[in-house]
Amino acid sequence: MGEVKYRHKEKIPVVERYGLEAVPIHLRTTTSIEYAMIQMAISVNAGNVLIPALAVLQGGLSFYQAVLSTIIGATAAFIFVSFLALPGANYGIPAQYAIRSIMGVKGARYIASPVRTITSLYWFAVQTIGGTYLFKEILERVTSIAVPFTPLALVMATIMATLALIGFEAVKKMTKYFLPLLFIGGVIMLYILFTSGRSSVAMTEVATHDGTIPIGTMMFFASLAFVQYISGVSSAADMARYAKSTKHAYFGLLTGNTIGFALTAILGAYTATISGNWNPYVVSSQLTNSTIFITIIVVAAIASMITINLSNAYTGGYSLLNSIPSLGRVRSAVIFGVTAVTLSAFPTLVNNAQVYISWMGALIIPLSAVIVIDYIIIKKRELTSRDFEKLTTNSFNYNKTALITISIGIVLYLSLPESFSPGFITFVGTCFVYVVLKLCINRNEVTNSFK
Repeated sequence: MGEVKYRHKEKIPVVERYGLEAVPIHLRTTTSIEYAMIQMAISVNAGNVLIPALAVLQGGLSFYQAVLSTIIGATAAFIFVSFLALPGANYGIPAQYAIRSIMGVKGARYIASPVRTITSLYWFAVQTIGGTYLFKEILERVTSIAVPFTPLALVMATIMATLALIGFEAVKKMTKYFLPLLFIGGVIMLYILFTSGRSSVAMTEVATHDGTIPIGTMMFFASLAFVQYISGVSSAADMARYAKSTKHAYFGLLTGNTIGFALTAILGAYTATISGNWNPYVVSSQLTNSTIFITIIVVAAIASMITINLSNAYTGGYSLLNSIPSLGRVRSAVIFGVTAVTLSAFPTLVNNAQVYISWMGALIIPLSAVIVIDYIIIKKRELTSRDFEKLTTNSFNYNKTALITISIGIVLYLSLPESFSPGFITFVGTCFVYVVLKLCINRNEVTNSFK
């Protein structure tokens, strides 16, 4: 007689405790619709409107050109990000642990994971600082009371870090609660912008352009959007490890990310087109005297900041855990949270954002390219039994080919002028170099085996 298997329900603890080990199969129940809702909620935030708005403000693109170009670039990145969610969905393991099979155990622990941890810390602080400034401005406008920045930022950061400590269930529940608020807030902001009296004038001016299509500028901002989101390949599996199946994870993340960014791009580019300002939360709140509308905008702004930072803190904690496994999931989340809260008190991280992002990109882009090309092309989107041996043993400490390729990518990135969109060129170039080196190594191994 065949064995009868019972799928028992295990009570999920208040604080998630699964670290580098696989999440049990009976807890992998999250559907594509739920993932789409999570990613849409994460996408709608002030930080994500920046590139579509800059495409209008600095690139001189029309509303339609800015939206189209940035959606194309971001969607290309989301396709790769969704593929790198598959190790989490297939095996229940976090992203940085899976990356050990690509970078080597020590390569992942001491190179890939620290880069991801620093990236998550930085964006957590930037989102908190930007959200605090917005909240402070609107709060002072409504109450006429001066609110000090630092205490407000620390309180907001602490709340978000605490929610991230709870784990994936907190992320899933908060996004379900916040998505309607974010949608309503977006509709109200668009309504205010559309009825402000500026809309018809601004869109008429766009319509009177000479009709030429600035392909080069559109490609530049498409590449900027691509570069902004491609770093998600090093954390996508963290969310996907609770997926019902690989299809649910892949299509849920891809759909949610794409739709969420499309809505955000429309909001950001439209705001820039009619107002000359990039922040829709600030602009829309300044264009209305309705207390109800202002309140909803404030709530939407706070909700958007919380959702994106839940993701930053959740994935950043796992990156730290992979670097120092002895910490355990809870302590790594606490340490990440304390550090993120501390950094949120330093507004200079936003004021000098271009410098910090540029230096981080020198590492992030080549590393992301190696992760993408190795998993999708070399490993053919599967981890074998040999790969799993590499996750835990010292037989594969460093992928020397990856390290050489990343070094070449860093030099390429730093040598290219900004006008050449170094991020996109470096990504493509790094992928090409890695494949060529791998083919040469494999050919030599085959040749030597016959000697």
